[in-house]
Amino acid sequence: MTRAALDDLCRKTLEGARLSGEEALALEAGLPLTELGALAHARRRMKKANAYGGRGNEIVTYLVDRNINYTNVCDVYCKFCAFYRVEGADDAYVITHEELGKKVEELVALGGNQILLQGGHHPKLGLDFYLEMLGFLRAKFPGVNVHGFSPPEFNHFSEVFKMPVPEVIQRFKEAGLGSIPGGGGEILVDHVRRRIAPLKCDTNAWLSVMREAHRLGLRSSATMMFGHVETAADRVEHLQRLRDLQDETNGFTAFICWTFQEENTRLRAEPAGAHAYLRTQALARIFLDNFDNVQASWVTQGAKIGQVALQYGANDFGSTMLEENVVSSAGASWRMTLPEMRRLIADLGYAPRQRDNWYRLVDLPA
Repeated sequence: MTRAALDDLCRKTLEGARLSGEEALALEAGLPLTELGALAHARRRMKKANAYGGRGNEIVTYLVDRNINYTNVCDVYCKFCAFYRVEGADDAYVITHEELGKKVEELVALGGNQILLQGGHHPKLGLDFYLEMLGFLRAKFPGVNVHGFSPPEFNHFSEVFKMPVPEVIQRFKEAGLGSIPGGGGEILVDHVRRRIAPLKCDTNAWLSVMREAHRLGLRSSATMMFGHVETAADRVEHLQRLRDLQDETNGFTAFICWTFQEENTRLRAEPAGAHAYLRTQALARIFLDNFDNVQASWVTQGAKIGQVALQYGANDFGSTMLEENVVSSAGASWRMTLPEMRRLIADLGYAPRQRDNWYRLVDLPA
C-alpha cells in the first residue's frame, strides 16, 4: 500500500470510523510501531472521553484479585500449556474447600474483590463438585466476585454432565458465578486451533458459550494468545469474530492479549517479543471499536512494557495477580506489588483507581 493510501487510513482511524479487516492488516503491515501506537492511543482517548464522569482519559484502572486453579488435571493436552497434569500424576491435585477458603481470605485481607477461578478439563469431577464449590464461595465470601470457567471448560462440562451448555451456565449462575473469563480463546481460527490444541473446543463452540452467557446476563472478557503458529491475518480474523459477537450482544467488558510463553511446553515456536506485543495490542484497540476497555499484559511482558502498553491503547493495568500458576509454568515469572503498580500508572500522569469486574470504581480518589 502506498504512503498516501496509508495516510487516508490513518485519517479514517482518527475520525473514529470502523475499519475492515483488510484495512487493519494494511495498517499492521505498513506503519512503524510508534505511528500505530499513536493511532491506538488516539482511539483509546476517544473511547474513554466520557467514561467516569468525563474523567476516563485521566484514569487507569486496576483490579485486586487472585487466580485460583481448582485442579491441574486436564485431558486436552494443549501443546502450548505447561500447567496441566494427567490424572494420577504425583503432582496432580483438586483443591479442597479449606484450601480455597484460605486463598480467598488472604485476598480479602489485601482489599481484593474478585477471584479468577479456572482449572483443567478434569474427566471425573461431576456437577455437584462445581455447584458446591460455588455455593461455598458465595456463602463465605459474598463480597467477592467469582470470575470463572472459560468457554472450553463449559463445553467440557456439557459433555461430562450430559447437559446443554446454556443449562450448565444457568446452574452455575444460580450457584454464584458472577462473570466468565475469556480463557481458551487462543486464536479463534480453526486451522490454528487444530495445530496447537486439537482436543479443545473449536471457534464456534467458544463463541457460542460467550453468546449464551451474555444472553443469560453474565458479562465476560475476551482474550488472544498469539505469537506461535498463527499469521497476522489469523489475528485479525480473531479480532473480527470478537467484534462481530460484541455487535450482537455487547457482553464483553474488555480485551486482553498476551504472547505465547514457550518454556516447558511441547509447542515449538519462536517467541514473540515486546515489539509484536505492542503492535498487536495497538491494532486491537483500533479495530475493536465496540470494546470499551483494553488491558495491558504486564504478567507476560514485564512491568516496563506493561507501562508502555498504556500509551499503546490500553486503559487498564490488569490485576495485581496475587497468585498465577499457568503462564508462570511456561516461564513467565513477573510479579508486581500494588504500590509498584500504582506508581507505574502515576508516573505516566494517570490517576490509578481500583475497579471491579464491571469496570466500576471501588476506591476513593487520592
